[in-house]
Amino acid sequence: MTIRRLLAAAALVVLAAVLLAPAALSSTKATTVTVTAKEFSFKLSTKSAKAGPVTFKVKNAGKLPHDFKIAGKKTALIQPGKSATLKVTIKKGKNPYLCTVAGHAAAGMKGTFTGK
Repeated sequence: MTIRRLLAAAALVVLAAVLLAPAALSSTKATTVTVTAKEFSFKLSTKSAKAGPVTFKVKNAGKLPHDFKIAGKKTALIQPGKSATLKVTIKKGKNPYLCTVAGHAAAGMKGTFTGK
């Protein structure tokens, strides 16, 4: 009977490891940053986050279309009053962002997001 108990305990340990492994692997949860775009600036809810996956939720509160580019990816053109989501991997250090609409970055729609 002790062998059965040992096997049952071992089976429970294996089962617990299988069930808990995905939770341990997903500990690199994405950070969410809210971005408000308007003429001619971006306002971010935070200017830094842990390096890794970051989700940017961009709302265009301006009167002109804007986009948001960071870490080699960009949103589609966001019409006034609309929003877009951009998922990227932020590297350690400085990660520049900008609006790629002609003249918008030069007018102030740019900045740096820091990966820690």
